[in-house]
Amino acid sequence: MRADVRQVADGTYLVHGSSTNWVILTDGDALTLIDTGYPGDRQGLLDSLAAVGGSPRAVTAVLITHAHNDHLGSAEYLRTAFGTPVQLHTAEVPHARRDFLHQVSVPTVLRNGLRPGVLPWAVHVLRSGGTARVPVAAPEPFPQTGALDLPGRPVPVHTPGHTDGHCAYHLPHAGVVVSGDALVSGHPTSRVRGPQLLPGMFHRDRARTLASLDVLARLDGDLLLPGHGPVHHGPVKDAAHRARERAF
Repeated sequence: MRADVRQVADGTYLVHGSSTNWVILTDGDALTLIDTGYPGDRQGLLDSLAAVGGSPRAVTAVLITHAHNDHLGSAEYLRTAFGTPVQLHTAEVPHARRDFLHQVSVPTVLRNGLRPGVLPWAVHVLRSGGTARVPVAAPEPFPQTGALDLPGRPVPVHTPGHTDGHCAYHLPHAGVVVSGDALVSGHPTSRVRGPQLLPGMFHRDRARTLASLDVLARLDGDLLLPGHGPVHHGPVKDAAHRARERAF
């Protein structure tokens, strides 16, 4: 697959993979990579690093919003091949190791198979390595609170619900929020466009997912980079409120 690389702010790139997004932050020759797409997106991931003038060796760290396969797909590859640290919220570290797996089950997908878009999405998941076992052998919790000492100076923001350790990343200086799957703007299984939550079957705890919208609404920013769907322009607060309205 060919990744679609779009510069959305100075030193900030949103990359659309096969159906999942990742973000590249640049500072000179150094990069921060937020999420990695499906295992099957690997060549697109490598191509996207080259497209911004970088390479895997230039990636200072891989930050993961959450340890589902469509976001974690090439994290262990980068760690073992290039020594790149893989960092997550402390509650997500055991999930990345695959001490357990909190991901929508095959029976749940089958029960929802008549919903629009679910079966084509499921076929894509199988073809892209969405059911492969891709643990990170040595994931690391964030080494500090507040802004991380990485290109882009991202600030992890705990937004649990989709998974227990889900994190968004705030770039206060750029007015950018990388929201992962806590707040998206589209998905193959959704017929809604614009700010929304993923369908309920994807969330470990929907009540906490809703509560995390309030956390996102408190972040100062007017550019939302979601885990699925296009970039969303406008106050993040308004996007979070719109998603909450649509959730009921």
